Amino acid sequence: MSIDKEREKRLGLGPNTEKQGKTMTGAQAIIASLEAEGVDTIFGYPGGQAIKIYDALYDSEKIKHVLARHEQGAAHEADGYARATGKTGVVIVTSGPGATNTVTGIATAYMDSIPMVVITGQVPRRNIGTDAFQEADIVGITMPIVKHSFLLQSCEDMTRTFREAFYIANTGRPGPVLIDVPSDLCGQDMVFEYPADVSIPSYKPTLRGNLRQIRQAARMMAEAERPLLYVGGGVISADASEELAEVMERLQIPAVCTLMAKGAIPASNPLNLGLVGMHGSKFANYAMTNTDLLIAVGARFSDRVTGKLADFAPYAKVIHIDVDPAEIGKNRIAEVPIVGDAKIVLNSLNEALDADDAKPSTSEWIEQIARWRENHPFYRPGVASNSGAISPEGALDLLDSMVDHENTIFTTEVGQHQMWAAQHINTERPRCFLSSGGAGTMGYGLPGAIGAKTGCPDAQVICIAGDGSLQMNIQEMATAAVNHCNVKVLIMNNSTLGMVFQWQDLFYGGRYSNTILPEENPDFVKLAEAYGWQGERVDDPEELEGALRRLLDADCPALLDMRIERKEKVFPMVAPGAPLDDIIGAINVGPIFEMIDEHEEGGR
Repeated sequence: MSIDKEREKRLGLGPNTEKQGKTMTGAQAIIASLEAEGVDTIFGYPGGQAIKIYDALYDSEKIKHVLARHEQGAAHEADGYARATGKTGVVIVTSGPGATNTVTGIATAYMDSIPMVVITGQVPRRNIGTDAFQEADIVGITMPIVKHSFLLQSCEDMTRTFREAFYIANTGRPGPVLIDVPSDLCGQDMVFEYPADVSIPSYKPTLRGNLRQIRQAARMMAEAERPLLYVGGGVISADASEELAEVMERLQIPAVCTLMAKGAIPASNPLNLGLVGMHGSKFANYAMTNTDLLIAVGARFSDRVTGKLADFAPYAKVIHIDVDPAEIGKNRIAEVPIVGDAKIVLNSLNEALDADDAKPSTSEWIEQIARWRENHPFYRPGVASNSGAISPEGALDLLDSMVDHENTIFTTEVGQHQMWAAQHINTERPRCFLSSGGAGTMGYGLPGAIGAKTGCPDAQVICIAGDGSLQMNIQEMATAAVNHCNVKVLIMNNSTLGMVFQWQDLFYGGRYSNTILPEENPDFVKLAEAYGWQGERVDDPEELEGALRRLLDADCPALLDMRIERKEKVFPMVAPGAPLDDIIGAINVGPIFEMIDEHEEGGR
C-alpha cells in the first residue's frame, strides 16, 4: 500500500462512489462529491449564487448542515470541527460578501494548518469580470491564505476538482482549499464519475524522510547531553503522539510545546515541560536557552516561541522535522533537516534508535530542569487574589480540577484568557485544546466550540473567552441554541481588551488608548437569556465553585460571566524582541538563573 493510501486509510479518507455513472446537475454532483468524500457535516450560509447547491443539499440524507449566523462564524465552526475530529471541515457560502466574510476564518485555518474545503458560489461565467451584483474575485482575494484554490470552468472538471481539493487539504501540510463555483455550472446536466485516485504531478509531498539524515539525527540525540524536543502542532496533525512519546521515553528527552501542540504530550508526563515562549514557563524557556540539541518536530520557529531570534537556543545544534520543506531553514538553520510526515519520520527514528541500542544519558540535564521547575513555577494563588477578587489563574486551576480530561475539549478566544488557559488547563490527549495560534483571531473560540461540539457531540466543550473577543462573533450563540449545541462559555471579564491593556501598562506608560470597555455593556447574562442560553454572573471567589458546577452541569448552552480585576496580568512574559531568558513577572522561589558551566566557554 502506498504512503498516500496509508494516510487516507488512517484519516478515513478516500471516496465512496455509490452514485457513479448517474446523470445529475452540477449542484447535485457537488453534493454527491461531498458524500463520496464521507462528509457528514457542512457549515454555511445560503445566498443567490449558492442557491442551487443548497437546493441539491435539501435531498441529502447523509450530510447535516449547520446554519451559521455569519460566514466568518461558519468558517471557524468548520475549523473547530476539523481540529477536534481530524476530518476536513467544509464550508458553503454564496458569492460577494458571503465569500469575503470567510476570509478571516480561512486565514485562521491557513496559519494553523487546518484542513478545510471552502465552497463559494460565484456569478455565472458570462458575468465574471463585469462587476456583476455580488461578484468578488474570491480566488484572487484568498490566494495568499489558501493552500490551493480552484475556479471551476466546466462540469467536466467538477468531480476531479473536488477529489483533488480534499486530497490537497488533508495531505502533506494540511490547509484550506477554496473552490469557486459559477452558478450556471450548477444547473448543467452531467454524468457523475468520481475518481478513485488522485494524480497531481506538481503536488507530491515528501512523507518518508531521508534515512541517512534520520540515522544522523538518531546518533546526535543519543550523544547529546542536554537534548530538548520542541513540539509543534504538526505532531497533532500527523497523529504522531505515540511515536513522539516512544522517542521521549526511550532517551528520556524532555519536551516543550507550542500553543498548537497542547495535548500532543499528556500534561501528566514528567518529561513534558509545557508551554514555551512569550508566556511559557520560566523553566521551559531556560531549557530552550540551554539545550545543546534542539529537536523540532512539526514546529515552525514562530516569533512567539523564539523571542529575539539571534539569541534563541544559542548553544544548540538543530534537528528539524517537518512535512513542509519551506519551513526548514526559514527562521533557524538546521544542521539536520528532515522533510517528512512526523508520524512516519518518528517511527523511522525509533527504528534507528533501536538498531543503535541507544540509551538515555540525560539524568543530569533532567535534574537541572527539575531545579528550575521547582524554583520558578507558574503562579498558583488559589481562587482568591490578594485583594479578595477572583484570581484568573486560580479560577482556571479550579475549573481544570472539575472536568473529565478524557472527555473535555477546550477552545479559547484570543487574549489574556487564552494565555492563562494555555498555562493552567492541563491536557492529556490530542485535539482537546483548540485555539487560534498563528493568526490570533479574536472571535474564534465560540464558533470553534460549536464546530468541536458538532463533531464530538458526546464531549463536554468549554470555551474560555474574554469580554472583548467573545463579542466578535457573539451572534453564533443563536447557532448553538437552535442546533441544541450545548457548549459552555466562561467569560474572564475584566472590562478591558486585556492583552493590549497589559502591553499599554507595561510598555506605553499606562496610556490606555481605547482598551477600557463599559462594565455593563453588554449585560452578558441578559444576552445569554435572550439567545435561549443559561446565564449567570459571579464575582465572589467563595461562590465560584458552585457557579462553575452549574455551568458544567447545564443541559443547554450556558455562559458564566466571571468578573476579574482589570489590573490582572499574564505572567511570566517575555517582552517583544527580548531573548527567552529575559523574563518579566516570573516567580523566583530559589536561586536566580545559574549558567551551566559548559556555556561559559562559548556558544555555537
